[in-house]
Amino acid sequence: MVSLAALKSCATTALPVAQAFTIRGAIKNFEFGIQNSGHAFLIPNSKFLISEHTPGPAQTTATTTTAETRPSFSEWLAGVRAEALSRGVRQEIVDEALSNIDEPMPVILERDRAQAETVFALEKYVSRRLTPKFMKTAREKYASQRALVDEIGERYGVPPRIIAAIWGVESNFGRFSGVRPTITALATLAWDPRRAAFFRGELFQALEILNRGDIDFPRMRGSWAGAMGQPQFMPSSYLQFAEDYDGDGRRDIWSTPGDVFASIANYLKGKGWNAGETWGREVKVTPETARTIVNDVERRNGTCQATRNMTVALPAKRWQQLGVRSVNGKPLPEDIPNGALVSGTKQHYLVFPSYDAILDYNCSHSYAITVGLLADRLAAAAPTKSSSPKNTSPPRRTRGIRR
Repeated sequence: MVSLAALKSCATTALPVAQAFTIRGAIKNFEFGIQNSGHAFLIPNSKFLISEHTPGPAQTTATTTTAETRPSFSEWLAGVRAEALSRGVRQEIVDEALSNIDEPMPVILERDRAQAETVFALEKYVSRRLTPKFMKTAREKYASQRALVDEIGERYGVPPRIIAAIWGVESNFGRFSGVRPTITALATLAWDPRRAAFFRGELFQALEILNRGDIDFPRMRGSWAGAMGQPQFMPSSYLQFAEDYDGDGRRDIWSTPGDVFASIANYLKGKGWNAGETWGREVKVTPETARTIVNDVERRNGTCQATRNMTVALPAKRWQQLGVRSVNGKPLPEDIPNGALVSGTKQHYLVFPSYDAILDYNCSHSYAITVGLLADRLAAAAPTKSSSPKNTSPPRRTRGIRR
């Protein structure tokens, strides 16, 4: 996202918070949130673009396959090879990508089934991500790419600080984007019956990326769930949104900064980011006001848990009437867009329409609020555009995106 599904029945299943459970896994790979409804939800911290991966009927049917009815891995892989060739993937690509896969990777299946043991409130998640050390790195990395990110932000109509924030949250500013071989990871998950249909589709999309020549097979690596590169795109999102910003004929989201930033911006633009708009703002909500809102303001409908765990959007005037104020206690600005209320345990945020584009990247309020707050802190720490260094990079060439 992105992000990256949602990886425990696509992670949109709610569980009673009071229910006791013992679960395995590394905390860095998952995020739990507590919903106002009294449920916990699981969101993987790889950018699986969760909102796009809610299991559909085909995937639900696939999970009913038993060990007795499904073919062996080698038989299954032979079927994948045949279908890839029928889809137009070149023989040499199929041979290179699939010939050395002898069995599913146990570590991939283990990670797919692992869950974190701790439930974090939104505030706790934010504080664990936006540490002083992380913020120091964020300011340095943003400054080093400021001219390029500004240029891309202006071209796509997405705030540069939002582009930089997603880059930071997804891959720690390009320092870690995953080491798992993407084809092997996707083949493992596509053979496993739990979400076979979804991952089978992603496997063929990944083979198509190799077929188009955007990345060499040995360099196609990412998360255990198949999310790739510094933006952590799933293959289907890559084919739809990745950009060849430097015009070299490859959409290189693994190592080319311009392609990385433009791809993030193109994704957000494609998902409805409104040029000139910010993500949202923290607001003050007293306990009495919170009770009034619960009783008087409708909850939003949505395709993932996070979109259902927020209010409908209302004008600033209506929020003012309900008792919502700016953090400093003053009235809300009258010129802000219609906003929906997202609440943690103690903190509350009015989020604007463009916030939905971040949720499309990873449908988790903890993720999206972290991105927004990181972006705000980067903006506060960065010099104004007029005082930033001039862009000394060579002129951008005409893009040659492979379709």
